[in-house]
Amino acid sequence: MRKFILIFILFIIFQPLMSQNNDLHVHDRYCRHYPEQAETPSFAYRNDWQSDLVHDYDVTFYFLDIAVSSTSIQVGGTIEIHATVVAENFETFAFELNASLSLDAVTFNGVAADSWTWEGDNVLVDVPALEAGDTFIATITYGGTPPTGGFFSGITNDYSNAWQKDVTWTLSEPFAAKDWWPNKQVLTDKADSVWVFLTTTDTEMAGSQGLLTNVSDMGNNQLRYEWKSNYPIAYYLISFAVSDYQDYSIYAKPDGLENDSVLVQNFVYNHPNYLNTYQDDIDAVVPMIELFSDLYIMYPFKDEKYGHAITQLGGGMEHQTMSTMGSFSFNLVAHELGHMWFGDNVTCATWSDIWINEGFATYSNYLAQEKLNGWNSGQNFMVGTQNNVISSPGGSVYIPESEISPDNVWRIFNGRLSYDKGAAIIHLLRHEVNNDTIFFEIMNSFQAAFKDSTATGEDFRMVAEEVAEMDLEQFFSQWYYGEGYPKYDIEWYMFNETFNLYATQTTSSSTPLFQMTMDYKLNFSDGTDTTIRLYQEENVQHFALNLNKTVTSVQVDPDNWTFERVNSIVVGNNAEVNSENYFSVYPNPVNNLLNISFTKANETRTLVLRNAAGQIVANKQLSELNNQLDMGALPKGIYFIEIYSPSGRSVKKIVK
Repeated sequence: MRKFILIFILFIIFQPLMSQNNDLHVHDRYCRHYPEQAETPSFAYRNDWQSDLVHDYDVTFYFLDIAVSSTSIQVGGTIEIHATVVAENFETFAFELNASLSLDAVTFNGVAADSWTWEGDNVLVDVPALEAGDTFIATITYGGTPPTGGFFSGITNDYSNAWQKDVTWTLSEPFAAKDWWPNKQVLTDKADSVWVFLTTTDTEMAGSQGLLTNVSDMGNNQLRYEWKSNYPIAYYLISFAVSDYQDYSIYAKPDGLENDSVLVQNFVYNHPNYLNTYQDDIDAVVPMIELFSDLYIMYPFKDEKYGHAITQLGGGMEHQTMSTMGSFSFNLVAHELGHMWFGDNVTCATWSDIWINEGFATYSNYLAQEKLNGWNSGQNFMVGTQNNVISSPGGSVYIPESEISPDNVWRIFNGRLSYDKGAAIIHLLRHEVNNDTIFFEIMNSFQAAFKDSTATGEDFRMVAEEVAEMDLEQFFSQWYYGEGYPKYDIEWYMFNETFNLYATQTTSSSTPLFQMTMDYKLNFSDGTDTTIRLYQEENVQHFALNLNKTVTSVQVDPDNWTFERVNSIVVGNNAEVNSENYFSVYPNPVNNLLNISFTKANETRTLVLRNAAGQIVANKQLSELNNQLDMGALPKGIYFIEIYSPSGRSVKKIVK
């Protein structure tokens, strides 16, 4: 049995050079739901490519009645937007549509508009004046061939050589919904419901969100697939996929539904060998739905369905209740399913907070690996995730507003930061909470509090603080808003029956210190071991623990809860460590300023710095516990610091 022991700090030998404050990110309430309003919340960004007039109304219902084809990206038909006015004076109806598409007609509350104005991809229509609280229905007739190309194209067409099928699909995230249908691209304005009617040839099938309520014969070898959803939905989650499909439907039976089930409807290529090849991979989603419904709240769209539409997409997209897929690998299926909770049920309120979508979906992927495929599979997934995080020194999970633009979409969907670091800090939070019951209560409370709505990282923080009864401001300051990761140099020794550990933490980037709990596995001479938990809140810290066994080796983070680099683990000399000349240096390697810290005060120390040739390049008196040496002007290479005092001499190697 592994034992986890929390060791309190016996004494602190170093004060941090910099303190961290984060007053800018403190909320005093949950941001429960954000309908469009005259005073838009500060985090609802006003994009410079989007007319401010789109914020003057709150969408309640979208109805798309359009013609689509598996062989072309040409699209068109009629769109209805039902909405409630939120501006005091409403005289212009604004919506977004790519200017390369034709706009044939606009009616507003049954009255045809004589004209409209284009401002970029914004359409402005003068309408009879309305007041806040009034409702309207706008009907828009449009069509054409939109621009395409690249992963984030609004609509794409391709051909599967393996299965001899044409296929067309949409991907509107983050700003491309306007490329294939007129709408309002504001995250915080979820429509209460949506209908998507898709007319295509009778040799094809067209999939979308919600339930397939009818397939109507439109004549001329045309069928209309009529999909209806009564769940709130963000604009970018409305979708379609069309091809020569077959319907492969199965059912999941989460425990919480007792004798009921969740429909899992899959539109897959209508080829005699397709299901023979991928049926097991598709079926794997059933235990995932059941698992996530147990770990989190019940599957959020249980009254409609979950499912997949196969395409030639290079990955997947979590379209609500029917994910668009490029394959059926375990990790991809788990990730897109995880989005039904994190991304679809609760959606990021800003693209800066894409962590709410991608970090949590990636962590759901980890949980599926651990719970369904075993602990080792989960560890392999998490270690790979953490290794990717520390493959570069900087980068924050939170994305500054200045970095959000249509020209910088890959910053939003940065795999190392939004996905992997996002998941890794959730794992780290779970370790800090140190109680799985409480951790999953946090996850569930967050889902319940922001169901059918949008949330920021700060909203999640507030839920976590309330449930866990912890102050997480520092945690979010360093992990969510901060950059980089910690690096450790460990020195330990036994003195009589006391285990002593000196932990020196440096960092890879601008965050000067990660205050955090670290696990250390202690292996004993009798073949047993134990794991201790040490909370480090200074860059250099000493911990001591009375033991009745002899420690033979120390392992940092044995179960991969955190992401860090361990530079060195050194067994100290008892006499040296307890001498008044004992000191730690960091960072090592160093670029400019080298920090030098002692455990005991002494006003008679002398520092001598020598290069690899033995030449003295610096000589100074040290009288403080904490000191700095400027090495910025020295050439790169190996150096040796010698500390002299009446009690003797100590030496450490430094790399610049």
